[in-house]
Amino acid sequence: MKTHNLKKLFKATTLAFVIAAAMPVFAQPSDQVIAIVGDSAILESDLEQGVAEAIYQLNAQNKQIPDEQILRSQILNQLVLQHSQLEQVKRYGIKVDENALNDAVLKIAAQSGSNSLSAFQQKLDTVAPGTYAVLRERVATDMQIQRLRQQQVMSRIKISDQDVENYLKSPEGQAVTGGQVHVLHFRVSGDATPAELKKAALTVKAALNESNDFDAISKKYSTGNIKVEAADMGFRPLSNIPPELAARVTPLNPGQTSELIQVQDGTHILKLLERKSNDQKALVPQFQARHILIKTSEVVTPENAKQMIESIYNRINAGDDFATLAATYSNDPGSARDGGSLGWVSPGMMVPEFDETMQKIPVGQVSQPFETQFGWHILQVTDTRQQDMTKEYQQRMARQALGERQFDSELDGWLRELRANTYVEIKDPSLDPKAKAKK
Repeated sequence: MKTHNLKKLFKATTLAFVIAAAMPVFAQPSDQVIAIVGDSAILESDLEQGVAEAIYQLNAQNKQIPDEQILRSQILNQLVLQHSQLEQVKRYGIKVDENALNDAVLKIAAQSGSNSLSAFQQKLDTVAPGTYAVLRERVATDMQIQRLRQQQVMSRIKISDQDVENYLKSPEGQAVTGGQVHVLHFRVSGDATPAELKKAALTVKAALNESNDFDAISKKYSTGNIKVEAADMGFRPLSNIPPELAARVTPLNPGQTSELIQVQDGTHILKLLERKSNDQKALVPQFQARHILIKTSEVVTPENAKQMIESIYNRINAGDDFATLAATYSNDPGSARDGGSLGWVSPGMMVPEFDETMQKIPVGQVSQPFETQFGWHILQVTDTRQQDMTKEYQQRMARQALGERQFDSELDGWLRELRANTYVEIKDPSLDPKAKAKK
């Protein structure tokens, strides 16, 4: 009997959240423990709930429902993995920010037709009291697990500088970082039979392998019922080429011709002539800044720190040297020795309050005292520039793409290790693979 990959079926989606939250709860007065996972328990009602949700979603997708015992075993395995991860969530103390949780639930609300959390709560609780609370708890749990996975799996991914360099040289890397391609594009269509059209397309492809004269090829192989259209697309970013065609260009080397591409409007053939890097540069504003920091401590209260920074601010306005005051009073040892200099700073490098002040203040002017999590500051921007960060940007894009490519395989490995290292006791022998293996 055909089975389904329930791991994919139960990936967190908006629809799944809403359906799951609206499903009835199967708790019974004498709810039995069906499995022990670490310090937590999976109840019979948890399994029944999961099975009901799986059947609901499989029916909604017109997919075949597996044998009951196979389905129960797969759902239990998913619950064991979930509880194993939640054990780690508790171990690492992973919390969900209330504002982030509200934003996540609000997105689900908007996609289901509600424009506020209160309206969404009323809508769900009308179905069954407490449904909104169930959904909110599920969203929070999913966010905790996702954060755990990011922390644990990303630390397993190793990407070397050579990996980045090789990726950027590859067709895929050039596509991701905005590389441009020079392509000849042919389309074969007409009223001929499919066999005749295919034969004509293969003939065009063979001619294209030998010549770049697209106009001559087009005229030579066009007939009364077969139309061969050709164009030199010139240099253009891969992102500006239709996805189904760009995917065929990406693996080609200069001089190579694609396989026949069957699309609704005909058979397409592409020949890659040249590649080049995108000329567009990633220019980032940078600020040459210096600051003075007065930290709070057991002996320096926030009010005392504020008074001290205001006194220094007044002295600078009265003509005292900024660098000398920074070297004398600043509690940031890294910059104090250099007269408070932070060098060239890009947006996003500093905490938000510092970043906002740095970007607003005119060059040469000393800011009003302001507070961050580190204490009280004054800062001065001495110069600005537009820095070409194209290379750094491309390297960051490459690392992100390589990381995403490795994430799923590393996640599978981490989940297997987590499952193997977690204490699991399945009470029902019919659902325990180890018990079955002994028979």
